[in-house]
Amino acid sequence: MTVWLLDVDGVLNARQPGWGGPPRHGYAMSEGVSWPIRWAPPLIARIRALHRCGTVEIRWCSTWCADVGELERLLGLPPLERAFTDSVEPGEGADALKLAAAFAVIDSGYPLVWTDDVAIPADGPERDRLLAGGRTLLIAPDSRRGLQPEHLDTIEDFLGRR
Repeated sequence: MTVWLLDVDGVLNARQPGWGGPPRHGYAMSEGVSWPIRWAPPLIARIRALHRCGTVEIRWCSTWCADVGELERLLGLPPLERAFTDSVEPGEGADALKLAAAFAVIDSGYPLVWTDDVAIPADGPERDRLLAGGRTLLIAPDSRRGLQPEHLDTIEDFLGRR
């Protein structure tokens, strides 16, 4: 089974998500603060369908991990696994936790899909390690737009679903 590490801000939550229709918006609480969330309903529908198909295990890999139930409720997603449960602030500490989660998937022998607008190394030995063996798909979307239809097409191709 492939493991998909899914970030939130800049990946699902985007200022201009596109997808050919108006975005939805709402608020989710994290550590007592109400945060605006803006998403493309067709994106969430495709994620939900991939989760149901059983060929990929989707895991939250985000600073939202501690409060992800709020997002699942707002977005209408089923409860998903979490890459970690610690409450973390955005930045290098969060990026290090995300990278460790990606290495844990690879080290366990599972293929990896990782979607994150910030934490995926652009180059260097960490990226080389992630890509070694050809069983990893890394997608770093533009944080203003988040995941787009072509990204989901690429993920489905990687999973052998199209």
